[in-house]
Amino acid sequence: MSAPAFIHVSGLHKHYRDGKGNDLHILRGVDLDIPQGETVSIMGASGAGKSTLLHIMGGLDHPDSGRISIDGTELSSMEEESRARFRNGTVGFVFQFHHLLMDFTALENVMMPMWIKAGRTLNFRDQAGALLDAVGLGERMTHRPSQLSGGEQQRLAIARAIANSPRVLLADEPTGNLDEETGEKVSELLLRLNREFSLTLVLVTHNPQFAARMLKQFVLEHGVLVPISTNGGHA
Repeated sequence: MSAPAFIHVSGLHKHYRDGKGNDLHILRGVDLDIPQGETVSIMGASGAGKSTLLHIMGGLDHPDSGRISIDGTELSSMEEESRARFRNGTVGFVFQFHHLLMDFTALENVMMPMWIKAGRTLNFRDQAGALLDAVGLGERMTHRPSQLSGGEQQRLAIARAIANSPRVLLADEPTGNLDEETGEKVSELLLRLNREFSLTLVLVTHNPQFAARMLKQFVLEHGVLVPISTNGGHA
């Protein structure tokens, strides 16, 4: 008997209009069930809709039709303010471009989501420091992002993503701008956080080796998710 779905995606459709006014049907009825703590990878051609799907799953965007729920909470029907609160407390995002706050220290970058959730009057230095230790940046707390390497910046972005103890971590090409060795370290970090914090990890990547390390693997083709078998072909 399979584990119950922690993330439930049903019948997602999403359209866009391009610069010429053409209707682009990006997602065409995506279905996906993910048990809590599972790791999932999504591959596909550029422009296939992978990032769009990830943004909808995390409540950053909304579908034209279909449903998305996390632990029984229906995101697709929530008002934006409620969805933002839910997102800030339940979902962590890691992007290819880390979007760090360049005028703030590493410690302050990690504290920012905590301040947004609970207010800047509270002191989160210990919690943020522990997260930086967890990603190997304990000696770099007072450094600004410009003083960190690309790999260190991505690890800082990961620490920020888990600042509010999310239950879901959505990673969009987290190693896309890194060299192979640094990308491998970031991959190991994400998998370790999945194990240690029971994070449900959903990964969008063009890296087949990284994708293959996830428990379940899919390719997004023609707007739908197609399972990939463990021998590298379609299931």
